[in-house]
Amino acid sequence: MEIDSNPSAPANEDSPGRFAAVYRVLNEAIAARVFPGCAFGALAGGKVTLLDALGRFTYEETALSVAAETIYDVASLTKVVATTSAAMLLCQRGLLDLNTPLGEFLPGFVVGRAPGERARQVTLRHLLAHNSGLPGYVEFFRTITTPAALYRACLELPLEAAPGARAEYSDPGFILLGKALEVVTREYLATWVRREVFQPLGLASTGFCPQAGARSLIPPTEEDTTLRHRRIQGEVQDEHAWLLKGAAGHAGLFSNVPNLLRFAHEVLEAAPASEATSLFHSETVERFAERQSPEGSSRALGWDTPSEYSSAGHCFSRHSIGHLGYSGCSLWIDLDAKVAITLLTNRTWPDRPAAAGQLIREVRPAFHDAVREAL
Repeated sequence: MEIDSNPSAPANEDSPGRFAAVYRVLNEAIAARVFPGCAFGALAGGKVTLLDALGRFTYEETALSVAAETIYDVASLTKVVATTSAAMLLCQRGLLDLNTPLGEFLPGFVVGRAPGERARQVTLRHLLAHNSGLPGYVEFFRTITTPAALYRACLELPLEAAPGARAEYSDPGFILLGKALEVVTREYLATWVRREVFQPLGLASTGFCPQAGARSLIPPTEEDTTLRHRRIQGEVQDEHAWLLKGAAGHAGLFSNVPNLLRFAHEVLEAAPASEATSLFHSETVERFAERQSPEGSSRALGWDTPSEYSSAGHCFSRHSIGHLGYSGCSLWIDLDAKVAITLLTNRTWPDRPAAAGQLIREVRPAFHDAVREAL
């Protein structure tokens, strides 16, 4: 992957430069307090064509400025960069069959359920496709205080729909998927993906549980006044990932723009299995990029795909994959155009403002459209 000799326009929307509209969208978002700062970048034609940052860690004038290399809590990007990547490689190596029932890896998911209980039909494919029938989100952290109790609560969840019948983005589903992959690899997910994904790709700024000395260099996500009663900075914001010691299948990963573009580059440059020149085989990428049931769902295996009102905007092809993160992060990859775009923010600062949650839905497609139109 190459970096353009001049990969970004100056951070002045009035200056000449093909990305002026991009800076205008982001500067307006900062002014509207959608987020205090952001790092962003784009990859096209095998080169990083945009790499920059705007704003600060918080809204205080004395706060640190965001840099293009600033590491963020990427929240649910964990689901694709870590968990789905692990599933892709395990399938690719013949070590994982996605049609295997979850109960074969995690017996606690079926023990005590009736013989005909539909939970026995849930497979790893269902978990990846978010169509297992599990609920989307449950605030277990309100009453649960240990990892064992959290896993048990997820295992005992009743299904709300038959497997494959309903698309419902599910955090509990990916918590269980992460644990199932640990059964397959006989290692912690964080350990396995560091060795098998992050290290081979040179993603030195990507991982779980940042060291204490590095936390002040990571933008904070919120002032927690209800659970941890402290500023959440350099530790995972997601309460359930925090209960799971900072690393889980659904959240916990930290990364930066250069690393995410390097990861996206590997996906875009996936070679056929017969050539074995890339981490991911092209056949694997295509398999995981295919939309799953039910009809009308935008979900592929682990990944999302563009829908009518997608955060990807209007320029990404149907043959694209991507994902969002609750903290205000996103990664979209167009497999046809060979383009990848990422945006990292801490839009939840300081108290998960509802207005910012709504406005980020407007900023994301506008940002992606502006980048694509400039490329």
